[in-house]
Amino acid sequence: MSLKCFKAYDIRGKLGVDLDEDIAYRIGRAFAQYLGAKRVVVGADIRLSSEALKAALARGLQDAGSDVIDIGLTGTEEVYFAAFHLDCDGAIEITASHNPIDYNGMKLVRSGAKPISGDSGLKAIEALVERNDFEPTAQRGVYMYQSILDAYVEHLLGYLDLAAIRPLTLVVNAGNGAAGHVIDALECRLAQRGIPIRFIKLHHEPDGSFPHGIPNPLLPENRAATADAVRAHGADMGIAWDGDFDRCFLFDEQGEFVEGYYIVGLLAEVCLSRRPGERVIHDPRLTWNTVEIVRRMGGQPIQSKTGHAFIKERMRAENAIYGGEMSAHHYFRDFAYCDSGMIPWLMVAELLSKRGQPLSQLLAERIRAFPCSGEINYQVDDPAAAIAKVRAYYAPQQPQEEQIDGLSLTFPTWRLNLRASNTEPLLRLNIESRADPALVQQRVAEVESLLQARS
Repeated sequence: MSLKCFKAYDIRGKLGVDLDEDIAYRIGRAFAQYLGAKRVVVGADIRLSSEALKAALARGLQDAGSDVIDIGLTGTEEVYFAAFHLDCDGAIEITASHNPIDYNGMKLVRSGAKPISGDSGLKAIEALVERNDFEPTAQRGVYMYQSILDAYVEHLLGYLDLAAIRPLTLVVNAGNGAAGHVIDALECRLAQRGIPIRFIKLHHEPDGSFPHGIPNPLLPENRAATADAVRAHGADMGIAWDGDFDRCFLFDEQGEFVEGYYIVGLLAEVCLSRRPGERVIHDPRLTWNTVEIVRRMGGQPIQSKTGHAFIKERMRAENAIYGGEMSAHHYFRDFAYCDSGMIPWLMVAELLSKRGQPLSQLLAERIRAFPCSGEINYQVDDPAAAIAKVRAYYAPQQPQEEQIDGLSLTFPTWRLNLRASNTEPLLRLNIESRADPALVQQRVAEVESLLQARS
């Protein structure tokens, strides 16, 4: 059989069409056989189909001879944490993150929470699943349940200077409840230590029917609840998560959505203030703000191709302290180079306390210095031809050109990055300037006219 659910970085597909319990069982068999795994962690998000898929996956793992440690309802980063905390041979999270309700999928890592993607084993696992001819095993693996929540929360608090935290009110939107159990555990632990953080909880209880819509705060229509609650409660910050909460999205004290690009610079500054001279990895879509901050803090900025597998690989190679993508993926060396949707907002909360300034003021100077378009998506018939057209149009101006990831063109006062999505049939555009928001809009219109013009 030929499968459509295996993607560049993970497994994802429409239920009953691309992914079902039989395929999940085969994935378990293939995963354990490929890795020679003796112990594998499994977890699942709140989707209504996730428990059944996890059970089928576990049966496959056990039939391949692997012991299964089920850590229950989890976000992806809890599975990452369990992989390195429990020293297992691998781990799998059942999730489709922010995809539609009739989708599900899996994210896979090997020991040490190292990613398994198309270039590092996923294609081999796919071939085993398609062949459906597995090696016999002498002994079936055992199944056990184990909570890692306490250890995980304690690890998260290790990123904070708890003594520095001043009274804060935070709106937390758990996105139909996926992140709710972690917020509750953090709230309890912070209260025990006398840390004055008050949580205003939205969409907090787990509900896989998604009564509040698909958990994707990048969609403008999904931001209103968080923004309105920030303003209504006079909160210091709002935080909203996607479906498996490996990404968090921040709102300032005025309820304004914060572009992820500026959070990368903020977190780089925090990390380098603690460990000067370290390396920071960033993606090529929007760069000027991040590079300037990292160099000012005495760090070394290093550019990597977009995508979690590429960022993690480069972070390990460079031993970087932090890596950030403008898409709200933030990676930390002390978190096994993995991305976390919890560590970023905790670090920003500490920064708010230490600086004594609201989030809007912390970011205002950087936004003025390097205004950006945010990521704009276009559907085009031939992404490669569209990129070539933009490249040819600007070639007479002799910009600095890079093709680390799509096309990056740098001019004296502005730069662009245009790239085809790795996960969706889209062309993604990002433009930034030096202190000239009108120029950003002018160049966006210019590129759009090129993309929309017929050849």
